[in-house]
Amino acid sequence: MSTHSNHPYHLVDYSPWPLTGALGTMTTVAGLVSWFHHYNMILLTVGTLITLLTMFQWWRDISREGTFQGLHTFPVTIGLRWGMILFILSEVLFFVSFFWAFFHSSLSPSVELGTNWPPAGINAFNPFQIPLLNTAILLASGVTVTWAHHSLMENNHSQATQGLFFTILLGVYFSILQAYEYIEAPFTIADAVYGSTFFVATGFHGLHVLIGTTFLTVCLIRHLNFHFSKNHHFGFEAAAWYWHFVDIVWLFLYVSIYWWGN
Repeated sequence: MSTHSNHPYHLVDYSPWPLTGALGTMTTVAGLVSWFHHYNMILLTVGTLITLLTMFQWWRDISREGTFQGLHTFPVTIGLRWGMILFILSEVLFFVSFFWAFFHSSLSPSVELGTNWPPAGINAFNPFQIPLLNTAILLASGVTVTWAHHSLMENNHSQATQGLFFTILLGVYFSILQAYEYIEAPFTIADAVYGSTFFVATGFHGLHVLIGTTFLTVCLIRHLNFHFSKNHHFGFEAAAWYWHFVDIVWLFLYVSIYWWGN
């Protein structure tokens, strides 16, 4: 590809990764259905492997474009910023639907629920045990990712590395605690509307924590390879925005579902 152009914008080269990503996602979903109904994980494993390979190679190409080929010019970066802002806005609306379902059911519990919230027979979690610890963990991770960001803007490579490392560590710790909470849960997703709204809302948030942890891990690898500078680090900035969004959603989840909804 010629590096010469008469405009500052980036026209993406032909790439197989959108196609392989779509195939991997479709195979993964079909594999989940096969696993749920036939307890067969072969298709799920194949789909997950295709998706992971696509992610690795697609992110590799984007890192090359932004770091070595110099294709992420200032106008391109502005477009990427707006894209990330709109993506996070769509994620906000995604979680609004879960909160809507929760408050719709909790503010006027039906007769089938015993006109109680939580419904009769549901033993809700104590909000001052694991949920409170997880809240402290995510708030601390928000501090460490901000520390990493400010260190990066000050060209302090070692402190940026430390901040990113501790953020990832806290994200992994949060996921482990949430998995333990699910294992020990006294109710399931099949236990009335409380179980479904609780597990869908907190489960999707947990998925976002895993995605954000992966996002930050990729940023740490890139940072260790000196891909970022004080003036050119939107990849990390986007990960930090996403992580702060995850923090804020958890605060709403904790206050509404764990504390008020209890």
